[in-house]
Amino acid sequence: MFKENTEILYKGTEDREGAIHPETPAIYPSSAYIIDDTRDYDFANNGGKYFYNRTANPNRDGLAEAISYLENGEDTLICSSGMGAISTTVLGLLKCGDHAVFNKSIYGETIELIEILEGFGVHVSLVDFTDITEFENAMKEDTKVVYTEIIANPLTLVVDIKAISKIAHSYGAIVVVDSTFTTPFVIKPLDFGADIVIHSLTKFFGGHSDVTGGSVTSSSAMIKKIKPSYLLLGASLDANSAWLLQRSIKTMGLRMKAQLDNAILVAQALSKNPKIQYVYHPSLKNHPQHELACQIFSYGYGAMISFSVEDNREKVDEFIHRLKIIKYLGTLGGIRTTLAHPATAFRNEFTEEELRKMGIHEGLIRISTGAEDAEDLIEDLNQALEVFK
Repeated sequence: MFKENTEILYKGTEDREGAIHPETPAIYPSSAYIIDDTRDYDFANNGGKYFYNRTANPNRDGLAEAISYLENGEDTLICSSGMGAISTTVLGLLKCGDHAVFNKSIYGETIELIEILEGFGVHVSLVDFTDITEFENAMKEDTKVVYTEIIANPLTLVVDIKAISKIAHSYGAIVVVDSTFTTPFVIKPLDFGADIVIHSLTKFFGGHSDVTGGSVTSSSAMIKKIKPSYLLLGASLDANSAWLLQRSIKTMGLRMKAQLDNAILVAQALSKNPKIQYVYHPSLKNHPQHELACQIFSYGYGAMISFSVEDNREKVDEFIHRLKIIKYLGTLGGIRTTLAHPATAFRNEFTEEELRKMGIHEGLIRISTGAEDAEDLIEDLNQALEVFK
């Protein structure tokens, strides 16, 4: 009926009959969906069905359902990155003149985001959340948001989120938790009083170092409040990445158990190595919040370990070169064990004095434990640590 140039645009594009029950979900990369008429557009635009990818996508919705289940939340926004999730949340909750209290021991780029908030006229107090008195003293009548991580970066300090939430709520503040380091297999922050839980899905949720994403989980009412900033900031994740993350969630429980178990074994072995000055992991009895971690964590103590060695950058590089299994990556949470060097990661953003106040020096090394045989990891670390005195 039509000429070839017209027909080829439509041939083979209809839904295939019988392909309605695949074992794995289909991927929906379409940027838009066909609308019947103006009334159908009104219906779709009010959440009735899919019509534009940035607004809603079946793959993101499937992933959101899985994360909401794991976190005991009502609804979840799926973002293009962890920072997209963080930015969407704080910019959606704070306005000029508001006050917020942030844990001073958090992801470095979240601290950089605070500078943007302050440029918008938001007043931010950075305090030590492991000191409940210091935290409470920082709260004000106009405090709108309290922001923290459960296992604080980079020294694995553990925050008593139940106590923090109780105080914050007495001031009417919203408690936002970045639970990337813990995951819902270690703790579900919403069960302890937090209002919003954020993840960098790039890390343990993805688990294979092949996808970038973020999530924001809360009550339906809270997500409705944040969603306008989510849509206008354009932080939505693409369909293929959402599909990959939903695939990865299927094995997340198995992966996390192996990684959490390995972290305990590796931390114990490192603590016995004379080349190491101090090991930071909540499983160790000398950790300042070991008892708290035992009380609030449902399994394991997180897969992140930090340790201090000789404060010598050249020897740190030699240590990295000697490692046979463990690789140096600019991220964490993968199924293979990796390391990071916090001082190098943030030396362009912070001065040496600022880094040392954060507990970061040239001899601080961070490990993200994977699912390898623990004995192989311990042997690899011990032989490489011989470079230190």
